[in-house]
Amino acid sequence: MNNIKVNFSIKDLENLTGIKAHTIRIWEKRYNLLSPNRTTTNIRNYSLTSFQKLLNISYLNNNGIKISKIASLKEEEIPIKVREIASRAKVEDHAINALKMAMINFDQVLFYSTYNNLLENKSFSEIFYSVFLPLLNEIGLLWQTNTITPAHEHFLSVHIKQKILLNTERLQLLEPKPVSKTFVLFLPDNEIHDIGLLFINYQLRSKGYHTIFLGESVPMDSLTDLLDFFEEVTFVSYFTIYPLIKEIPSYIKKFDKLLLQKDNTRLMLLGKQLSEIPEETIPNKITLFNSIESLVQDL
Repeated sequence: MNNIKVNFSIKDLENLTGIKAHTIRIWEKRYNLLSPNRTTTNIRNYSLTSFQKLLNISYLNNNGIKISKIASLKEEEIPIKVREIASRAKVEDHAINALKMAMINFDQVLFYSTYNNLLENKSFSEIFYSVFLPLLNEIGLLWQTNTITPAHEHFLSVHIKQKILLNTERLQLLEPKPVSKTFVLFLPDNEIHDIGLLFINYQLRSKGYHTIFLGESVPMDSLTDLLDFFEEVTFVSYFTIYPLIKEIPSYIKKFDKLLLQKDNTRLMLLGKQLSEIPEETIPNKITLFNSIESLVQDL
C-alpha cells in the first residue's frame, strides 16, 4: 500500500472533483467542511479522507442538496446520504466517483465491486458509454495536469481493458454473418492507446462482423498483406497521440495510395488528433468520425 497517494494540494482537489479552489476555500471557512493541514509555508495540504469527503459533498451538491444542508450533516451521515441518493438517482456519477477512489488507492476490490453493481442494471456497452468513457476523458486531463501519475492511469486502463477483452472473448465463438466484410483494426506507428479500438472491436463482433484486431503501433506497409486474403476490407484506426497533427495529411495520402486503390476497401478514422483536419481534404474512401457512437451507428 506504499504507492497510495495520501496528500493532495487544493489544485489536485479542484482537478479531481471539478469544484473550484475558490469554492473549496469558502466551504472551509464558512461551513468548516474540510480541515486541511498546513505546510511550514502555510500551503493547504489535504488527506485522502478529505478527498473522499469532498467527492461525496460534490455528489450531494450536484444532486440538489444545498451546501448549508450538507454542512449540517454529521460526518458519518454524508456517505449514507450519498448511497441513498445513488440508489434512486443517476448512478453513473456515483460510480465515476467510486472508480476515481479505486484508481487513487489502487483498489482492485472497489473497482470490481463498482463494476458488478453497475452490471445489475446496465449492459456492458451502456457501462462503457456512460461511465468508462467519461471517466477516461477525465483521467486524461488529470494526468496532463500532474494530478495523478502514469501508474494511476495504467491501473485504470488495464482494468477497463480486461473488461472489454472478457466481453469480446464471449463473442469469439459466434460465427460472423454469412456474407460479411472484414474489419481490420490497428493503431499507427507509435500509437499505444488502444481502449477505444478494443471497444470498437467488441461492438463489431457483437453485430456479427468478421474482425481482425492487430493492436498498437502497426506499420502501414504491413497492412497490404490483408488485401490478399479478403475481398472486402474496412480498416479502422484511432489517432489519440500519433500521427502528429502536421503529419496526418501525408499519412492519409500514403494510406489512400497504398491500401485503398482496390474496390471494396475503406478506412474509418477517429480520435482527437483529427479534430483540426478539414473533411474536404479527405479522400472519398476515408471517413472521419467524432465519436465511437457515431462510428458504430454508421455500420
